[in-house]
Amino acid sequence: MYRRKRIAVVMPAYNEEKLVAKALKSVPGYADLIVLVDDGSLDSTVNNAKSAGLSNLTIISHEKNRGVGAAIITGYKCALEEGCDIAVVMAGDAQMNPEDTPKLLDPLINGVTDYAKGNRLLSPQFRRGMPPVRIFGNSLLSLLTKISSGYWDIIDPQNGYTAVTRKVLEALPLDSIYPRYGYPNDILIKLNAYGFRVMDVVMPSNYGNEKSKIRLLRFTPSVAWLLAKGFVWRMKEKYVLQTFHPLVFFYITGLILLPLGILSGLYMAYLRIFIGPITPGSMILPVFLIITGLQTIFFAMLFDMEATKRS
Repeated sequence: MYRRKRIAVVMPAYNEEKLVAKALKSVPGYADLIVLVDDGSLDSTVNNAKSAGLSNLTIISHEKNRGVGAAIITGYKCALEEGCDIAVVMAGDAQMNPEDTPKLLDPLINGVTDYAKGNRLLSPQFRRGMPPVRIFGNSLLSLLTKISSGYWDIIDPQNGYTAVTRKVLEALPLDSIYPRYGYPNDILIKLNAYGFRVMDVVMPSNYGNEKSKIRLLRFTPSVAWLLAKGFVWRMKEKYVLQTFHPLVFFYITGLILLPLGILSGLYMAYLRIFIGPITPGSMILPVFLIITGLQTIFFAMLFDMEATKRS
């Protein structure tokens, strides 16, 4: 136990035969339960995991690959069934430093937050270990996830090193969580909708021999669509069904006016280039629509920030 709390470590693994034993042996000794979820591996991941010889290890295998998010949800369910108070996610590729685990656990036990996650982007010193492509991708996803989730102070949303309380796991609709690499973004959206507190924990990146399984050309469009759907769902769930907040009207108005302004501006540009001169007054409407649309969207964002701070 850690500070009188029963701790589960959930470890998703897919074709990690080279690193899984090392990852398992790195789990802190105070973990009461280690749940290795083999997500349909085609190599010797399970056999090598067993060779680690850990008495607190439970191995659950998916018959086919369902995605890292689905593997983590399987681990969460096992942690709940075993009566654990907190579930920590550590990758099966030994990427996560076990010395950072107390940084995630302590805020939960102290009642400061409900969900703690790693943050590799806040410190320039800690970013040195991260490839430039990952920094750019993470920064872009951070911005989009802020808007979609409503957690405006959170960055590095793809960081999978997390800790969550039993209370949160019992409240979240676990079976609806996105099953693949967009799961951290989806979890943040749902956490905000249900009023839970989220906290970033600064820690260094720790890249070694592992290879990322994320394929950007496939990952980026799917997560962008996930964030768009999640944003609409959160607005409906949090600001329409649970309570009512006028920011919904601000968002709707802004998202109508801004595209109209851009389209009318493009139409005026087309007329100027291909038809002939246009009067200066013709540009008043597109400029008005764009400015008004941006203002209403920014007002909605401010309302959302304030509502999240009060939760």
